Amino acid sequence: MNKAIVIFITTNTFQEAERIGEKLVDNHLAACVNVVPGMTSIYRWQGKICQEKEFLLIVKTMEDLFSKVKDLVLGLHSYELPEIISLPVTGGLERYLLWVEEECKGLEEK
Repeated sequence: MNKAIVIFITTNTFQEAERIGEKLVDNHLAACVNVVPGMTSIYRWQGKICQEKEFLLIVKTMEDLFSKVKDLVLGLHSYELPEIISLPVTGGLERYLLWVEEECKGLEEK
C-alpha cells in the first residue's frame, strides 16, 4: 500500500528552495512544499565543523514517488551532497492525507 511520507531537503538560498518546491508541486511529485527560512545547520564536512544558514524544504508526498523526487532534486540542487531524507507519516488527519495522495497523482491518473 502506498503511504504518505515527508521529505526534508536543505538549500543555501531561498531562490533554490523555491525553484525546487515549485517544480515538485508542478510535476505532481508533491502535494505541498513548505520552505522554512532562517535555519542554522551545524555539521562536519571534509574534517571541519561548519555552521551555515540554510532553508529547509518540508515536502509532503507519497512513498512510491521518493525516487522521482530525489532525481528531480539532484538535477536542480547546487550542493555536492544534498540532504534528501524521508520519514514515514504514521498518522494524520484522514482528509489531509487523502488530499496529499490525490495531488500526487499525475494528470493522466485523475
